Amino acid sequence: MYRVLSFSVLLVTWLVLSGLIDWFHVSLGIISCALVTWWSSDMLFSDRSIAPRARLSQFCRMPGYLLWLLGQIVLANLHVLRLAFSPRLREEIEPQLVRFSSGLSTDFQKFVLAQSITLTPGTVTLKIEGDEFVVHAISDSAARGLTGPMTERVRHVFCDGEQ
Repeated sequence: MYRVLSFSVLLVTWLVLSGLIDWFHVSLGIISCALVTWWSSDMLFSDRSIAPRARLSQFCRMPGYLLWLLGQIVLANLHVLRLAFSPRLREEIEPQLVRFSSGLSTDFQKFVLAQSITLTPGTVTLKIEGDEFVVHAISDSAARGLTGPMTERVRHVFCDGEQ
């Protein structure tokens, strides 16, 4: 079942990104996706204890999270832009390392959170030690935003996987 799901995810991605729907490109996509599925289907869904219905639910919640993340990236870009053009630049930039516990259970959830933090300007995930994240933040404002809704939204996307 997971190989079929892996193949389907890859083929849909191929079709969307290629933008070419003709026999040659579709057949090339089918062959390529079949080979990648055969070689690496265990990598995409490494935790096989989660039911396919729960995976589908997670997949349906992901676009909402990605839209929210895009909004946060825009806001963080505006914050960094404001810092860059501030006449009091030296007072406003306060680089710091922030340690916090995420409470996320799987490596993939931690990966999604770490990449989301790093994609947000002004913050970079440096290390994940068990449940603890070490993040560099450019200012107090960026540091305050780390322990808030982003972790909860990642948890919400994957909540069926923990049941």
